[in-house]
Amino acid sequence: MAHFAKIGLNGKVIEVIKVNNEVILDANGNESEVNGVDFLTKLTGWSIWKQTSYNANIRKNFAGIGYTYDEDRDAFIPKKPYPSWLLDEETCRWEAPIIKPELTQEQINNNNYYVWNETNQTWDLV
Repeated sequence: MAHFAKIGLNGKVIEVIKVNNEVILDANGNESEVNGVDFLTKLTGWSIWKQTSYNANIRKNFAGIGYTYDEDRDAFIPKKPYPSWLLDEETCRWEAPIIKPELTQEQINNNNYYVWNETNQTWDLV
């Protein structure tokens, strides 16, 4: 199955749907995003669709509702989780300003985990 994101105002993803692979094949049997967009436009009347991929082969991340399609980067970018986080330009994913510590085996055994503390700009062990 091929997946397509419906793009709304300001590049926001408002829906993600799947279509049969046959829909996107061209006359030579190669996948064509244009064929998928044409099919969905005729089906829905909506003309702004972008193909997305679970394995991130295209557009960096699999699109989700609320993500933003950035035309300049040709990428789907998730919602920013915290004001202090920075966008990794290579992956188009948000990263904390400090690296998350590794859990020790004892912490794992005790079901501990880290959560981001935006106020203190730290990873807190829970």
